[in-house]
Amino acid sequence: MEFVGGCYCGQVRYKASGDPAVKLQCNCRECQYLTGGGPNFVVGMPEAGFEYTSGKPATYTRSDLDAPVTREFCGNCGTPLTSRAPAMAGVALVKAGSMDDPKAFGTPQMVIFDCDHQPFHTNPDGVPTFDKVPG
Repeated sequence: MEFVGGCYCGQVRYKASGDPAVKLQCNCRECQYLTGGGPNFVVGMPEAGFEYTSGKPATYTRSDLDAPVTREFCGNCGTPLTSRAPAMAGVALVKAGSMDDPKAFGTPQMVIFDCDHQPFHTNPDGVPTFDKVPG
């Protein structure tokens, strides 16, 4: 899979290539903050095949958690771009909404953190759904 993307204002751009580790929909409460309420759709791309081609993202990592996720976003317009999770070393979790062609994401392979599912969320039919992250 190969794709390009970036932020809303165009200041930060990236390209990604390689075999996706995972494509998922995350309903966790943290993702809801980042999306404005909805689920987060991410494709896990190998870090070796992911690079920023222009601009540099701002980052945020919570200091009160044992294994916090680092979130990368445009410091100018705020567009979420990637997350880096300690549990998924070597993988850039690229936000589908930041892809130039989000249709390339397709359908998630799984839905995670459905324990935080809101009444206005919709999970795709036939996709495995987990309360947390599967073992």
